[in-house]
Amino acid sequence: QVQLVESGGGLVQAGGSLRLSCAASGRTDSRYAMGWFRQAPGKEREFVGGISWSGDNIYYSDSVKGRFTISRDYAKNTVYLQMNSLKPEDTAVYYCAATYSSGRVYERVYEYGYWGQGTQVTVSS
Repeated sequence: QVQLVESGGGLVQAGGSLRLSCAASGRTDSRYAMGWFRQAPGKEREFVGGISWSGDNIYYSDSVKGRFTISRDYAKNTVYLQMNSLKPEDTAVYYCAATYSSGRVYERVYEYGYWGQGTQVTVSS
């Protein structure tokens, strides 16, 4: 079992930045890939980006590529989502997710077995 807790959300003006954190606890000795998803009101949860266990593979959705950066700190069992040049359409609840893996990055909601509670990001125009 892995428990995930997101933090760092908030209200920011368009063009601003936020950094989300996802702290993992529990069975963190196993290898797992991490993903970030978001869900806006009335919309399906969508993939934002993901990082493999090794960190060698990182994927982003086209909507955030070039603006968002994922990184992980193994010593702290924490994954980060640095969000720059935020737009009002980035407004959503952001979730981190984990799945046991080796070298892959996963992009589908159903591929992840562990989820955080979510953190709200609101970008004002």
